[in-house]
Amino acid sequence: MERKEILSHVDHTQLAQTAGWESVRSLCEEAVAYGTASVCIPPSYVKQAKEYVKDRMAVCTVIGFPNGYSVTPVKVFETEQAIKDGADEIDMVINLGWVKDGRFDLVEQEISRIKRACNGKILKVIIETCLLTTEEKIRMCQAVTNAGADYIKTSTGFSAAGATFEDVELFAKHVGKAVKIKAAGGISSLEDAEKFLELGAQRLGSSRVIRLVKEESKE
Repeated sequence: MERKEILSHVDHTQLAQTAGWESVRSLCEEAVAYGTASVCIPPSYVKQAKEYVKDRMAVCTVIGFPNGYSVTPVKVFETEQAIKDGADEIDMVINLGWVKDGRFDLVEQEISRIKRACNGKILKVIIETCLLTTEEKIRMCQAVTNAGADYIKTSTGFSAAGATFEDVELFAKHVGKAVKIKAAGGISSLEDAEKFLELGAQRLGSSRVIRLVKEESKE
C-alpha cells in the first residue's frame, strides 16, 4: 500500500496532558504537509487550530476523554462547544460503567444525544476494547449502530492497551453497514497500519505514523 494512501486514513493525534499550542501547531503543519485525514487535538485548542488551518485540514477533538464517566449533559455541552469552536469531527468516550452494569440502553441513548449535538459532523465512539469482554464489544457494535454514530473506535490510547487486529476483525463482523471503524492506540509500525486498513479500518488514530514515514524516507 502506498504511504500516501495510509496517511490519508490517519487522524494525526496529540492528546498529551502537557500539549501546548506550539505542539498542536506543529501537528497541524505536519498533517497538512503529509495529507492526513484530520488532526485530533484537545478541546481547548480547537478554536485556535481551526483558525490556523482553516480549510486545509479537518479538526477532530475528544469528548469525555479519557475515562468516559462524565454525565451525559456535560458530554453534550462539550460537544456543542467543540462544534461551535469549529470541530469537524468528534471522538467521544462511552460510559464503561454502564457497559459493566449491562445498561446498553443508557449507552445508546447517550451516543444518540451526542450525535444530535454534532449537528451533522462526524461522530466516532471510543469503546476502550482492552477493558471489555468479547460479548460487551459485540453489544457495543450494536449500540453504536443503533445510535447512528459514524464510527466505532477501539481505544483512547490512555488505558491498558490499544488497537488489536482481532478487535478490528470483530468490529467488521458486527457493526452495521453504515458504521466505519477507527483503530487507535499503539500502532507502532507502517506494516501494522497497513494491516489494520486491510482488515477493515477506515481511520487510524496515531501520533507515530508520520514519524515512521519520515524515518523510512531517510533510510
